[in-house]
Amino acid sequence: MNGRFALPCSLPLLLLFAGCHGHSLPTPASAQVIAQHRAELDADREKIALIPPPSKSRYMAVHGFDSWENPYITVQPDMLTLHILLADSNSTAIGTGGMFRPVGARREEISISLAKLAEAMTAVPQGSWPYGRVVAMEEAHKTPPQMRPTVRRNMESAVATLSDLGIMVYDLNEGNLR
Repeated sequence: MNGRFALPCSLPLLLLFAGCHGHSLPTPASAQVIAQHRAELDADREKIALIPPPSKSRYMAVHGFDSWENPYITVQPDMLTLHILLADSNSTAIGTGGMFRPVGARREEISISLAKLAEAMTAVPQGSWPYGRVVAMEEAHKTPPQMRPTVRRNMESAVATLSDLGIMVYDLNEGNLR
């Protein structure tokens, strides 16, 4: 008789103790990692703040990536491609875009992981931001249908990271900000 009564009485105690394992206080190591991440983000924001605010009158008139002069990002399922147009080192207008000063020679493409986006954006030279703190973004072309949800999640994460840095995201195809 004692065995039948002990099991039902001990069951609530077991459930009570089992439920306590789900929540734990942050460890000092994880708190330190979070603090370090915040400090890095603040340092990145300070670097980006040196770039002037976006100038709508300049970038709203652009409707294609061929004529976009600020950095832009192509989002892929497993990485991002950062496209940068470096500033022309020659200050005169003579020969601009010609055979001796082609625009294509100043273009760079850098493949990065989503985790390195903030670091990559702070490394873009200040002369490569003629429209101010705004980037264009596009999905990779010819993305397989089964990978589109992954690309869209990566886009959302990239937009959130850029927003945290104070960088606006412009959709060239639709002509609006994200």
